[in-house]
Amino acid sequence: MNKLAIITAFLGGVRNRYMVYQEDRTLEEKFLMASKVEGIDGLELCYPADFDDPKKLKELLEKYNFGISAINFRSRRTGKWWRGSFTSLSAIERQEFVDEVRQVMDVAIELGSHRITTCPLNDGTDSHFEMDYIRAYDYAAETFSKACAHNRQVRICIEYKESDPRTRCLFGNAGETASFCQLVGASNLGVTLDIGHALYTGERPAQSAALLAKANRLFYVHLNDNDGRWDWDMLPGSYHIWEFIEMFYYLGQLGYDDDWYAFDVFPKEIDTVDTFKAAVTLTRKLKDLTDRIDRKKMEKLLEERNPAKTIPYLHSLL
Repeated sequence: MNKLAIITAFLGGVRNRYMVYQEDRTLEEKFLMASKVEGIDGLELCYPADFDDPKKLKELLEKYNFGISAINFRSRRTGKWWRGSFTSLSAIERQEFVDEVRQVMDVAIELGSHRITTCPLNDGTDSHFEMDYIRAYDYAAETFSKACAHNRQVRICIEYKESDPRTRCLFGNAGETASFCQLVGASNLGVTLDIGHALYTGERPAQSAALLAKANRLFYVHLNDNDGRWDWDMLPGSYHIWEFIEMFYYLGQLGYDDDWYAFDVFPKEIDTVDTFKAAVTLTRKLKDLTDRIDRKKMEKLLEERNPAKTIPYLHSLL
């Protein structure tokens, strides 16, 4: 049974370019809210936001008996690393990135976690001839290689996304990100598969999972949904029920059945606790539907590759 976590950022202030939906909350308020969501096993902590008072953080983790699915390292921040962090033209900024990641790796070990995830949204471009791509990949490989070498027991996961806030992020899809990880060659550098990002970039999440696993880079999974036109961070199964079931099926085949899923869900104006209660219910329902699949029967159907047989079989499980 997979463990479920909530990214703490979505328990606090929630806003977009136009509106503020939820006001900022203290770390203690976030933990209290998460504790009201039955079925949640832990949290994905955000660095640096959740680490202003490390002693208090440890007390809250112990009080609520929460596990840590990962530490989300924010490589894009207001007032810092405007033109990218690990691809910055400034050697000083790139070293800042390495130094901070190393600090987070130490903190992760101290808290009993062995995984850091980062979504490098600001490393990319808005227009043509804005970035020297060759130099950017060299800088990225150098900085991630240095960070990974600090502790091979801590996995660093790159969460790819096609765009936002850049019109084109450097790591936009599963293939690009896996290729980069292979280029770096560090055994502890891998990928966070965010199903919403995969859908938004036009991927089949199950296929992306298989590719990343074959490259030994499938390190972590985020759950959310969207309409395929933007990364709306909706509840799992809002739009793509069969994509979720297919992904869960293959994640089971790939041995990801006892690891963490983290909810990357945007509550907007809806009550935050109710939103994540629904996320848990829907995820368990989608997993239940997946578990109804007779794997031996599916193996035979996959050999036949006949949708006229496979799709009716799947609908018979509903």
